[in-house]
Amino acid sequence: MRIGIDARFYGSVGKGLGRYTQKLIEQLERIDSKNQYVIFLRQENFDEYQPKNKNFQKVLANYQWYTLAEQIHLPRLLKKAKLDLVHFPHFNVPLAYRGKFVITIHDLILLHFPTRRGSTLSPLRYWGKFLAYRWVIWSALRRAERVITVSHFTKKDILSHYAIPERKIVVTHEGCGMPEIVQNSPATEKILHAYGILKPYILYVGNAYPHKNLERLARAFLLLQKQHSQLQLVLVGKSDYFYNQLQKLVERESIPRVRFAGFVAESDLPAVYQQAEAYVFPSLYEGFGLPPLEAMAEQVPVVASNHACMREILGGAAEYFDATQEEQIAEAINRVLTDQPLRAFLIEKGRQQIKQYDWQSMAKVTKKIYEAVVSSGVESHGRIN
Repeated sequence: MRIGIDARFYGSVGKGLGRYTQKLIEQLERIDSKNQYVIFLRQENFDEYQPKNKNFQKVLANYQWYTLAEQIHLPRLLKKAKLDLVHFPHFNVPLAYRGKFVITIHDLILLHFPTRRGSTLSPLRYWGKFLAYRWVIWSALRRAERVITVSHFTKKDILSHYAIPERKIVVTHEGCGMPEIVQNSPATEKILHAYGILKPYILYVGNAYPHKNLERLARAFLLLQKQHSQLQLVLVGKSDYFYNQLQKLVERESIPRVRFAGFVAESDLPAVYQQAEAYVFPSLYEGFGLPPLEAMAEQVPVVASNHACMREILGGAAEYFDATQEEQIAEAINRVLTDQPLRAFLIEKGRQQIKQYDWQSMAKVTKKIYEAVVSSGVESHGRIN
C-alpha cells in the first residue's frame, strides 16, 4: 500500500496542526515497516523532517495553504506519486483531487469564530474567502472515505453542521508526551530569566486567537491581584496580530505583571511549565486542547473553561470555570493557588488523566483506517478497533 501524507503543516510552522502531523509521522515510522509512505512538505519545513524508516520518502510540495497554487498544482503532484490513499491532516483538500483520501478535522473554529479582526483583506474579499473555506470543508467532508476527528465533541459538531453519514467519522484522540523531569536548579532559573519570567506565576501556552479568550483572562488576572499582588501572568506564544492587540489592551487598562514571553523553545518548555503555580486555559471553543494535558504531564494543576470539549478531554483532573465570567475565572484560579489539598488532588488526577492519551495508539488506529479504506472502502459500521 502506498500512502501519501500532506505534511505541509509539519512541525512548528503548523502550530497545533504541525504537532499532530509530526507526531503521526514519527509514530507511523516506528510501527509500520510494511507500507510505503510519501511525505509532502513545503520548503520551510523540508529539512526539518528526516525519514528514519526506509519506507518513508519526502517530496517537495511548496504550495502555500489556501491558495490557487494549492488547488491547481498539488493534485498533479499527488497523481504523479501514484498513491493508493492520501491523508490530509486538515480540511484544505484540493477541489480537483479525485483520488481516495481521508481527512482529519480538528475543530470547526473557522465557522464559530471567523477571524475578521486579524485579516488585512477588505470586508468583501474576506467574506468571499470565508465562503470559499466553507465550500472546501463541505467538499472535503463529502468526498472523504473517512473523517478522523480528535474528540467526540468535534464529531458532534461536524454532524450538527454537515449532512454526512456518521459511519464515516472515527474519533482518535491526540497523544500527550511523557514529562521531562526538570529540577529547580540554576539552569532552570537561567531559562526563566531568559524569558523575563518571575516567580510566582500562572501560565498560558498557545496562540491568542479570539476564541482563546485571553482578554477576559487578563481582566480576571487584574481581579486576582487583589489577593496575589506579587503574582505574574505569563503568556507563551509567538507574537502576531492577536498578541499585539492583547498587549495594547493590557497597556490601555493598566494591568500589571503580565509577561508576554513570546516563542519559547521546546527544550525550555518543561522548565517553564513545571515552575508555574497553575496552568490556565480560558478557551471558549476547542477541538481537543493539548496544552492543558502537557501541563498535567509536568505535574502542574490546571484551571480550565467548562467548555464541553475540555470536560471530555480533561475529565475530573481540572478546576473548571465559566469562561464568560471574569470573576469566576479569578475565583477558580484563587482556589487552586490557595487550597493545598485541591492542588494535590488535581496534580494526582492529572498524572492519571494523561495516561489515556498516547501518540502511538493514535497512529495505530490511523494506520488501521488507512488499511480498511484501501482494502474495502467505507465499511457499513464505520468502526475501527
